[in-house]
Amino acid sequence: MCVSEPTVHPIPGAQRAQTSRRREQRAWCWYDWANSVFPTSIITVFFSLYLTMVAKNDALATGQRCPTRNALVGCDISLFGVHFPAGSLFDYLLAAATLLQVLVLPLTGAVADRTQHKRRMLGVFAFIGAGATALFALVSGTHWRLAVVLFLVASTGYYASVVVYYSVLPEIATADERDRLSSRGWAFGYLGGGIALALNLLTYLGRGALGLSEAAAVRVCFVTVALWWAAFTLIPLSRMRGSAPPQGSERGLSVLTGGFRQLSGTLRDARNYPLTLGFLAAYLIYADGISTVASVARQYGDLELGLPNGILISTILMVQFVAFFGALLHGWLAGRFGAKRTIMGSLVMWTGVISAAYFIQAHDELQFYAVAVGIGLVLGGTNALSRSLFSQLVPAGKEAEYFSVYKLSERATSAVGPLLFGAVGAATGSFRPAIVSLVAFFLIGFLLVSRVPVRRAIRAAGNPEPAVV
Repeated sequence: MCVSEPTVHPIPGAQRAQTSRRREQRAWCWYDWANSVFPTSIITVFFSLYLTMVAKNDALATGQRCPTRNALVGCDISLFGVHFPAGSLFDYLLAAATLLQVLVLPLTGAVADRTQHKRRMLGVFAFIGAGATALFALVSGTHWRLAVVLFLVASTGYYASVVVYYSVLPEIATADERDRLSSRGWAFGYLGGGIALALNLLTYLGRGALGLSEAAAVRVCFVTVALWWAAFTLIPLSRMRGSAPPQGSERGLSVLTGGFRQLSGTLRDARNYPLTLGFLAAYLIYADGISTVASVARQYGDLELGLPNGILISTILMVQFVAFFGALLHGWLAGRFGAKRTIMGSLVMWTGVISAAYFIQAHDELQFYAVAVGIGLVLGGTNALSRSLFSQLVPAGKEAEYFSVYKLSERATSAVGPLLFGAVGAATGSFRPAIVSLVAFFLIGFLLVSRVPVRRAIRAAGNPEPAVV
Protein backbone atom coordinates (compact mmCIF):
# COMPACT_ATOMS: atom_id res chain seq x y z
CA MET A 1 0.00 0.00 0.00
CA CYS A 2 2.76 2.39 0.91
CA VAL A 3 5.56 0.54 -0.89
CA SER A 4 7.26 2.31 -3.79
CA GLU A 5 7.69 0.54 -7.11
CA PRO A 6 10.79 -1.68 -7.14
CA THR A 7 13.56 -0.80 -9.56
CA VAL A 8 16.19 -3.32 -10.68
CA HIS A 9 19.76 -2.04 -10.50
CA PRO A 10 22.77 -4.08 -11.58
CA ILE A 11 25.23 -2.64 -9.04
CA PRO A 12 25.09 -4.38 -5.61
CA GLY A 13 26.11 -1.25 -3.67
CA ALA A 14 23.43 0.78 -5.39
CA GLN A 15 20.92 -2.00 -4.75
CA ARG A 16 21.70 -1.90 -1.03
CA ALA A 17 21.32 1.89 -0.97
CA GLN A 18 18.04 1.62 -2.84
CA THR A 19 16.75 -1.08 -0.48
CA SER A 20 17.60 1.15 2.49
CA ARG A 21 15.84 4.08 0.86
CA ARG A 22 12.73 2.00 0.19
CA ARG A 23 12.70 0.94 3.82
CA GLU A 24 12.81 4.56 4.96
CA GLN A 25 10.07 5.47 2.51
CA ARG A 26 7.77 2.79 3.91
CA ALA A 27 8.50 4.01 7.44
CA TRP A 28 7.93 7.64 6.41
CA CYS A 29 4.42 6.84 5.16
CA TRP A 30 3.43 5.59 8.60
CA TYR A 31 3.56 9.08 10.09
CA ASP A 32 0.79 10.18 7.71
CA TRP A 33 -1.20 7.24 9.12
CA ALA A 34 -0.29 8.18 12.70
CA ASN A 35 -0.96 11.94 12.71
CA SER A 36 -4.09 12.10 10.51
CA VAL A 37 -6.19 10.97 13.46
CA PHE A 38 -5.71 14.38 15.12
CA PRO A 39 -7.26 16.63 12.44
CA THR A 40 -9.89 14.03 11.51
CA SER A 41 -11.22 12.90 14.89
CA ILE A 42 -10.22 15.84 17.11
CA ILE A 43 -10.50 19.02 15.06
CA THR A 44 -13.23 17.98 12.61
CA VAL A 45 -15.56 15.95 14.82
CA PHE A 46 -15.16 15.72 18.59
CA PHE A 47 -13.19 18.55 20.18
CA SER A 48 -15.18 21.59 18.99
CA LEU A 49 -18.52 20.14 20.14
CA TYR A 50 -17.11 18.99 23.48
CA LEU A 51 -15.38 22.32 24.12
CA THR A 52 -18.60 24.21 23.43
CA MET A 53 -20.51 21.91 25.81
CA VAL A 54 -17.99 22.50 28.63
CA ALA A 55 -18.04 26.25 27.98
CA LYS A 56 -21.84 26.26 28.15
CA ASN A 57 -21.61 24.45 31.49
CA ASP A 58 -19.50 27.36 32.75
CA ALA A 59 -22.10 29.85 31.54
CA LEU A 60 -24.87 27.86 33.25
CA ALA A 61 -22.85 27.87 36.46
CA THR A 62 -22.96 31.67 36.46
CA GLY A 63 -26.76 31.65 36.24
CA GLN A 64 -27.15 32.24 32.51
CA ARG A 65 -29.77 30.55 30.35
CA CYS A 66 -28.22 28.71 27.40
CA PRO A 67 -30.45 27.70 24.46
CA THR A 68 -30.37 23.99 23.68
CA ARG A 69 -29.31 24.32 20.04
CA ASN A 70 -27.78 27.75 19.61
CA ALA A 71 -24.77 28.52 21.82
CA LEU A 72 -24.30 31.91 20.16
CA VAL A 73 -27.27 33.51 21.91
CA GLY A 74 -27.54 34.26 25.62
CA CYS A 75 -24.64 32.02 26.64
CA ASP A 76 -21.55 34.13 27.29
CA ILE A 77 -18.25 33.16 28.88
CA SER A 78 -15.27 35.34 29.74
CA LEU A 79 -11.49 35.20 29.51
CA PHE A 80 -9.22 37.94 30.89
CA GLY A 81 -12.30 40.11 31.35
CA VAL A 82 -13.46 39.76 27.74
CA HIS A 83 -16.96 38.30 27.24
CA PHE A 84 -17.94 36.32 24.15
CA PRO A 85 -20.42 33.58 23.16
CA ALA A 86 -19.55 30.00 24.09
CA GLY A 87 -20.23 28.94 20.51
CA SER A 88 -17.46 31.21 19.24
CA LEU A 89 -14.80 29.80 21.56
CA PHE A 90 -13.45 27.17 19.15
CA ASP A 91 -13.15 29.70 16.30
CA TYR A 92 -11.20 32.08 18.53
CA LEU A 93 -9.07 29.18 19.75
CA LEU A 94 -8.11 28.24 16.19
CA ALA A 95 -7.07 31.84 15.57
CA ALA A 96 -5.00 31.90 18.77
CA ALA A 97 -3.34 28.61 17.82
CA THR A 98 -2.36 30.08 14.45
CA LEU A 99 -0.79 33.10 16.15
CA LEU A 100 1.23 30.81 18.41
CA GLN A 101 2.38 28.79 15.41
CA VAL A 102 3.58 31.98 13.70
CA LEU A 103 6.20 32.11 16.46
CA VAL A 104 6.97 28.39 16.74
CA LEU A 105 6.92 26.88 13.25
CA PRO A 106 9.55 29.04 11.48
CA LEU A 107 12.01 28.53 14.33
CA THR A 108 11.21 24.80 14.33
CA GLY A 109 12.11 24.60 10.66
CA ALA A 110 15.32 26.54 11.12
CA VAL A 111 16.49 24.41 14.06
CA ALA A 112 15.62 21.21 12.17
CA ASP A 113 17.67 22.28 9.15
CA ARG A 114 20.58 23.53 11.23
CA THR A 115 20.88 20.52 13.54
CA GLN A 116 19.49 17.82 11.20
CA HIS A 117 17.99 16.14 14.28
CA LYS A 118 14.78 15.66 12.35
CA ARG A 119 13.97 12.16 13.58
CA ARG A 120 14.40 13.28 17.19
CA MET A 121 12.39 16.47 16.69
CA LEU A 122 9.60 14.60 14.93
CA GLY A 123 9.30 12.29 17.92
CA VAL A 124 9.39 15.09 20.50
CA PHE A 125 6.66 17.14 18.81
CA ALA A 126 4.51 14.10 18.06
CA PHE A 127 4.62 12.86 21.65
CA ILE A 128 3.97 16.37 23.01
CA GLY A 129 0.91 16.61 20.76
CA ALA A 130 -0.30 13.12 21.65
CA GLY A 131 0.30 13.70 25.37
CA ALA A 132 -1.71 16.93 25.38
CA THR A 133 -4.48 15.15 23.45
CA ALA A 134 -4.62 12.40 26.08
CA LEU A 135 -4.94 15.07 28.77
CA PHE A 136 -8.15 16.31 27.08
CA ALA A 137 -9.72 13.46 29.06
CA LEU A 138 -9.18 15.51 32.23
CA VAL A 139 -11.39 18.30 30.90
CA SER A 140 -14.85 18.10 32.45
CA GLY A 141 -17.44 20.23 34.18
CA THR A 142 -16.65 23.89 33.55
CA HIS A 143 -12.88 23.60 32.95
CA TRP A 144 -12.81 24.86 29.36
CA ARG A 145 -9.75 27.03 30.11
CA LEU A 146 -7.70 23.87 30.67
CA ALA A 147 -8.96 22.60 27.32
CA VAL A 148 -7.81 25.82 25.65
CA VAL A 149 -4.26 25.45 26.97
CA LEU A 150 -4.08 21.77 26.06
CA PHE A 151 -5.36 22.40 22.55
CA LEU A 152 -2.76 25.10 21.96
CA VAL A 153 -0.05 22.63 22.98
CA ALA A 154 -1.51 19.70 21.02
CA SER A 155 -2.13 21.61 17.78
CA THR A 156 1.31 23.26 17.89
CA GLY A 157 2.91 19.86 18.46
CA TYR A 158 0.94 18.50 15.51
CA TYR A 159 1.89 21.24 13.04
CA ALA A 160 5.53 21.35 14.18
CA SER A 161 5.84 17.59 13.68
CA VAL A 162 4.27 17.89 10.23
CA VAL A 163 6.81 20.57 9.21
CA VAL A 164 9.69 18.28 10.19
CA TYR A 165 7.97 15.30 8.55
CA TYR A 166 7.46 17.07 5.22
CA SER A 167 11.09 18.21 5.16
CA VAL A 168 12.29 14.58 5.24
CA LEU A 169 10.66 13.80 1.87
CA PRO A 170 13.51 15.20 -0.31
CA GLU A 171 16.07 13.26 1.74
CA ILE A 172 14.54 9.82 1.21
CA ALA A 173 13.12 10.07 -2.33
CA THR A 174 14.68 10.92 -5.67
CA ALA A 175 13.11 13.56 -7.88
CA ASP A 176 11.22 10.88 -9.82
CA GLU A 177 9.95 9.13 -6.67
CA ARG A 178 8.50 12.04 -4.72
CA ASP A 179 5.09 12.43 -6.37
CA ARG A 180 4.17 8.79 -5.95
CA LEU A 181 5.61 8.56 -2.44
CA SER A 182 3.85 11.70 -1.28
CA SER A 183 0.56 10.49 -2.78
CA ARG A 184 0.89 7.11 -1.11
CA GLY A 185 1.67 8.70 2.22
CA TRP A 186 -1.35 10.99 1.91
CA ALA A 187 -3.55 8.06 0.88
CA PHE A 188 -2.26 6.05 3.83
CA GLY A 189 -3.12 8.99 6.09
CA TYR A 190 -6.72 9.15 4.86
CA LEU A 191 -7.11 5.42 5.36
CA GLY A 192 -5.73 5.57 8.89
CA GLY A 193 -7.75 8.65 9.76
CA GLY A 194 -10.91 7.02 8.41
CA ILE A 195 -10.41 3.78 10.34
CA ALA A 196 -9.66 5.64 13.58
CA LEU A 197 -12.68 7.90 13.09
CA ALA A 198 -14.91 4.88 12.47
CA LEU A 199 -13.71 3.27 15.71
CA ASN A 200 -14.27 6.49 17.63
CA LEU A 201 -17.76 6.93 16.18
CA LEU A 202 -18.60 3.34 17.17
CA THR A 203 -17.52 4.18 20.72
CA TYR A 204 -19.55 7.40 20.75
CA LEU A 205 -22.71 6.02 19.13
CA GLY A 206 -22.57 2.80 21.16
CA ARG A 207 -21.91 4.54 24.46
CA GLY A 208 -25.16 3.27 25.96
CA ALA A 209 -24.16 -0.36 25.51
CA LEU A 210 -20.74 0.46 27.00
CA GLY A 211 -22.29 2.15 30.02
CA LEU A 212 -20.77 5.54 29.17
CA SER A 213 -22.30 8.98 29.28
CA GLU A 214 -21.91 11.23 26.23
CA ALA A 215 -19.11 13.20 27.87
CA ALA A 216 -17.31 10.05 29.04
CA ALA A 217 -17.52 8.53 25.56
CA VAL A 218 -15.89 11.62 24.05
CA ARG A 219 -13.12 11.50 26.65
CA VAL A 220 -12.46 7.86 25.75
CA CYS A 221 -12.14 8.96 22.12
CA PHE A 222 -9.57 11.57 23.15
CA VAL A 223 -7.43 8.90 24.79
CA THR A 224 -7.86 6.58 21.79
CA VAL A 225 -6.66 9.31 19.43
CA ALA A 226 -3.61 9.98 21.60
CA LEU A 227 -2.66 6.30 21.81
CA TRP A 228 -3.11 5.85 18.04
CA TRP A 229 -0.95 8.89 17.27
CA ALA A 230 1.82 7.96 19.71
CA ALA A 231 1.89 4.22 18.97
CA PHE A 232 2.10 4.48 15.20
CA THR A 233 4.71 7.24 15.44
CA LEU A 234 7.06 4.61 16.85
CA ILE A 235 7.24 2.94 13.41
CA PRO A 236 8.90 5.83 11.53
CA LEU A 237 11.04 6.68 14.55
CA SER A 238 12.42 3.14 14.69
CA ARG A 239 13.16 2.82 10.98
CA MET A 240 14.09 6.27 9.67
CA ARG A 241 17.75 7.28 9.63
CA GLY A 242 19.08 10.81 9.22
CA SER A 243 21.71 11.29 6.53
CA ALA A 244 22.33 15.00 6.07
CA PRO A 245 25.18 16.57 8.10
CA PRO A 246 24.29 19.36 10.57
CA GLN A 247 24.89 22.93 9.43
CA GLY A 248 25.90 24.19 12.85
CA SER A 249 27.77 23.02 15.94
CA GLU A 250 25.63 24.65 18.65
CA ARG A 251 24.58 22.79 21.76
CA GLY A 252 21.86 23.38 24.35
CA LEU A 253 20.07 26.73 24.26
CA SER A 254 22.58 28.09 21.75
CA VAL A 255 20.76 25.92 19.18
CA LEU A 256 17.89 28.42 19.34
CA THR A 257 20.27 31.30 18.64
CA GLY A 258 21.68 29.42 15.68
CA GLY A 259 18.14 28.70 14.54
CA PHE A 260 17.26 32.40 14.59
CA ARG A 261 20.35 33.18 12.49
CA GLN A 262 19.46 30.40 10.08
CA LEU A 263 15.88 31.64 9.76
CA SER A 264 16.98 35.23 9.21
CA GLY A 265 19.31 34.16 6.42
CA THR A 266 16.65 32.03 4.76
CA LEU A 267 14.08 34.82 4.79
CA ARG A 268 16.58 37.17 3.13
CA ASP A 269 17.48 34.47 0.63
CA ALA A 270 13.88 33.60 -0.29
CA ARG A 271 13.61 36.58 -2.66
CA ASN A 272 16.16 34.83 -4.87
CA TYR A 273 13.58 32.14 -5.64
CA PRO A 274 10.62 34.08 -7.10
CA LEU A 275 9.30 31.04 -8.99
CA THR A 276 9.14 29.04 -5.77
CA LEU A 277 7.26 31.89 -4.12
CA GLY A 278 4.99 32.08 -7.16
CA PHE A 279 3.98 28.45 -6.77
CA LEU A 280 3.53 28.97 -3.02
CA ALA A 281 1.13 31.87 -3.71
CA ALA A 282 -0.89 29.71 -6.09
CA TYR A 283 -0.99 26.87 -3.59
CA LEU A 284 -2.22 29.14 -0.78
CA ILE A 285 -5.15 30.25 -2.90
CA TYR A 286 -6.44 26.85 -3.97
CA ALA A 287 -5.55 25.27 -0.61
CA ASP A 288 -7.82 27.84 1.05
CA GLY A 289 -10.58 26.70 -1.28
CA ILE A 290 -9.95 23.05 -0.39
CA SER A 291 -9.95 23.64 3.36
CA THR A 292 -13.07 25.81 3.12
CA VAL A 293 -15.01 23.13 1.24
CA ALA A 294 -13.97 20.57 3.85
CA SER A 295 -15.02 22.83 6.73
CA VAL A 296 -18.38 24.08 5.37
CA ALA A 297 -19.63 20.89 3.66
CA ARG A 298 -21.42 19.72 6.80
CA GLN A 299 -22.95 23.17 7.33
CA TYR A 300 -24.15 23.22 3.70
CA GLY A 301 -25.68 19.75 4.01
CA ASP A 302 -27.39 20.63 7.28
CA LEU A 303 -28.66 24.18 6.84
CA GLU A 304 -29.14 24.39 3.08
CA LEU A 305 -30.04 20.82 2.10
CA GLY A 306 -31.74 19.75 5.34
CA LEU A 307 -29.96 16.41 5.55
CA PRO A 308 -30.02 14.43 8.82
CA ASN A 309 -26.97 14.26 11.03
CA GLY A 310 -26.47 10.55 10.38
CA ILE A 311 -26.08 11.19 6.64
CA LEU A 312 -23.56 13.95 7.29
CA ILE A 313 -21.46 11.76 9.60
CA SER A 314 -21.50 8.83 7.18
CA THR A 315 -20.45 11.20 4.39
CA ILE A 316 -17.40 12.33 6.40
CA LEU A 317 -16.38 8.69 6.76
CA MET A 318 -17.00 7.91 3.11
CA VAL A 319 -14.90 10.85 1.94
CA GLN A 320 -11.97 9.58 4.03
CA PHE A 321 -11.93 6.24 2.23
CA VAL A 322 -12.61 7.67 -1.24
CA ALA A 323 -9.72 10.09 -0.67
CA PHE A 324 -7.45 7.08 -0.13
CA PHE A 325 -8.08 5.88 -3.69
CA GLY A 326 -8.05 9.45 -5.03
CA ALA A 327 -4.58 10.10 -3.66
CA LEU A 328 -3.23 6.87 -5.19
CA LEU A 329 -4.81 7.83 -8.51
CA HIS A 330 -3.14 11.24 -8.40
CA GLY A 331 0.24 9.62 -7.78
CA TRP A 332 -0.23 7.37 -10.82
CA LEU A 333 -1.34 10.27 -13.02
CA ALA A 334 1.63 12.38 -11.90
CA GLY A 335 3.95 9.58 -12.98
CA ARG A 336 2.47 9.75 -16.50
CA PHE A 337 1.70 13.44 -16.95
CA GLY A 338 3.72 15.24 -14.25
CA ALA A 339 2.71 16.84 -10.97
CA LYS A 340 1.93 20.25 -12.43
CA ARG A 341 -0.45 18.96 -15.10
CA THR A 342 -2.12 16.62 -12.63
CA ILE A 343 -2.65 19.43 -10.12
CA MET A 344 -4.16 21.59 -12.86
CA GLY A 345 -6.48 18.76 -13.89
CA SER A 346 -7.45 18.30 -10.27
CA LEU A 347 -8.31 22.00 -9.94
CA VAL A 348 -10.56 21.69 -13.00
CA MET A 349 -12.34 18.79 -11.32
CA TRP A 350 -12.68 20.81 -8.12
CA THR A 351 -14.40 23.53 -10.15
CA GLY A 352 -16.84 21.02 -11.62
CA VAL A 353 -17.62 19.31 -8.32
CA ILE A 354 -18.26 22.56 -6.45
CA SER A 355 -20.44 23.82 -9.30
CA ALA A 356 -22.44 20.59 -9.10
CA ALA A 357 -22.98 21.15 -5.38
CA TYR A 358 -25.02 24.25 -6.26
CA PHE A 359 -27.64 22.07 -7.99
CA ILE A 360 -28.14 19.42 -5.28
CA GLN A 361 -31.81 19.22 -4.44
CA ALA A 362 -32.84 19.65 -0.81
CA HIS A 363 -33.06 16.35 1.11
CA ASP A 364 -31.55 14.42 -1.82
CA GLU A 365 -29.08 12.10 -0.13
CA LEU A 366 -27.95 10.37 -3.34
CA GLN A 367 -26.90 13.64 -5.01
CA PHE A 368 -25.05 14.70 -1.86
CA TYR A 369 -23.18 11.40 -1.77
CA ALA A 370 -22.26 11.74 -5.46
CA VAL A 371 -20.74 15.19 -4.93
CA ALA A 372 -18.94 13.90 -1.82
CA VAL A 373 -17.36 11.11 -3.90
CA GLY A 374 -16.11 13.74 -6.35
CA ILE A 375 -14.62 15.75 -3.50
CA GLY A 376 -12.95 12.66 -2.06
CA LEU A 377 -11.30 11.83 -5.38
CA VAL A 378 -9.48 15.17 -5.50
CA LEU A 379 -9.19 16.02 -1.79
CA GLY A 380 -6.06 14.09 -0.91
CA GLY A 381 -4.36 14.01 -4.29
CA THR A 382 -4.22 17.77 -4.80
CA ASN A 383 -2.54 18.30 -1.45
CA ALA A 384 -0.20 15.32 -1.85
CA LEU A 385 1.16 16.50 -5.20
CA SER A 386 1.45 20.07 -3.95
CA ARG A 387 3.65 18.76 -1.13
CA SER A 388 5.90 16.79 -3.47
CA LEU A 389 6.11 19.55 -6.10
CA PHE A 390 7.01 22.17 -3.49
CA SER A 391 9.79 19.88 -2.22
CA GLN A 392 11.34 20.10 -5.70
CA LEU A 393 11.31 23.91 -5.60
CA VAL A 394 13.16 24.56 -2.32
CA PRO A 395 16.96 24.72 -2.01
CA ALA A 396 18.66 21.70 -0.48
CA GLY A 397 19.38 22.00 3.23
CA LYS A 398 16.52 24.46 3.83
CA GLU A 399 13.57 22.10 3.40
CA ALA A 400 12.21 22.40 6.94
CA GLU A 401 12.35 26.20 6.90
CA TYR A 402 10.50 26.45 3.61
CA PHE A 403 7.95 23.87 4.70
CA SER A 404 7.37 25.83 7.90
CA VAL A 405 6.47 28.83 5.72
CA TYR A 406 4.35 26.49 3.56
CA LYS A 407 2.27 25.23 6.49
CA LEU A 408 2.18 28.54 8.32
CA SER A 409 1.01 30.47 5.26
CA GLU A 410 -1.62 27.80 4.63
CA ARG A 411 -2.89 28.24 8.19
CA ALA A 412 -2.78 32.04 8.09
CA THR A 413 -4.78 32.35 4.85
CA SER A 414 -7.33 29.65 5.69
CA ALA A 415 -9.81 32.22 7.04
CA VAL A 416 -10.40 33.92 3.67
CA GLY A 417 -12.57 31.16 2.23
CA PRO A 418 -14.89 30.83 5.26
CA LEU A 419 -15.24 34.62 5.37
CA LEU A 420 -16.26 34.69 1.70
CA PHE A 421 -18.65 31.79 2.21
CA GLY A 422 -20.26 33.47 5.21
CA ALA A 423 -20.45 36.90 3.56
CA VAL A 424 -22.09 35.62 0.38
CA GLY A 425 -24.49 33.48 2.40
CA ALA A 426 -25.48 36.45 4.56
CA ALA A 427 -25.87 38.76 1.55
CA THR A 428 -28.01 36.36 -0.48
CA GLY A 429 -29.83 34.52 2.26
CA SER A 430 -28.76 31.18 0.80
CA PHE A 431 -25.69 28.97 0.97
CA ARG A 432 -26.06 27.92 -2.69
CA PRO A 433 -24.39 31.04 -4.14
CA ALA A 434 -21.99 30.89 -1.19
CA ILE A 435 -20.80 27.39 -2.11
CA VAL A 436 -20.41 28.23 -5.79
CA SER A 437 -18.43 31.37 -4.92
CA LEU A 438 -15.62 29.05 -3.79
CA VAL A 439 -14.99 28.16 -7.43
CA ALA A 440 -12.99 31.39 -7.61
CA PHE A 441 -10.21 29.88 -5.46
CA PHE A 442 -9.74 26.98 -7.88
CA LEU A 443 -9.92 29.09 -11.05
CA ILE A 444 -7.38 31.61 -9.74
CA GLY A 445 -5.18 28.80 -8.45
CA PHE A 446 -5.32 27.10 -11.86
CA LEU A 447 -4.26 30.27 -13.67
CA LEU A 448 -1.37 30.94 -11.29
CA VAL A 449 -0.08 27.35 -11.37
CA SER A 450 -0.22 27.34 -15.17
CA ARG A 451 2.14 30.32 -15.23
CA VAL A 452 4.85 28.69 -13.09
CA PRO A 453 7.67 27.27 -15.28
CA VAL A 454 8.30 24.26 -13.07
CA ARG A 455 11.48 22.97 -14.74
CA ARG A 456 13.07 26.40 -14.56
CA ALA A 457 12.01 26.74 -10.93
CA ILE A 458 13.57 23.37 -10.05
CA ARG A 459 16.82 24.33 -11.74
CA ALA A 460 16.82 27.71 -10.01
CA ALA A 461 16.58 25.94 -6.65
CA GLY A 462 19.59 23.82 -7.60
CA ASN A 463 17.71 20.51 -7.62
CA PRO A 464 17.78 17.64 -10.14
CA GLU A 465 14.82 17.57 -12.52
CA PRO A 466 12.41 14.60 -12.57
CA ALA A 467 11.77 12.95 -15.93
CA VAL A 468 8.16 14.21 -15.98
CA VAL A 469 6.94 17.41 -14.32
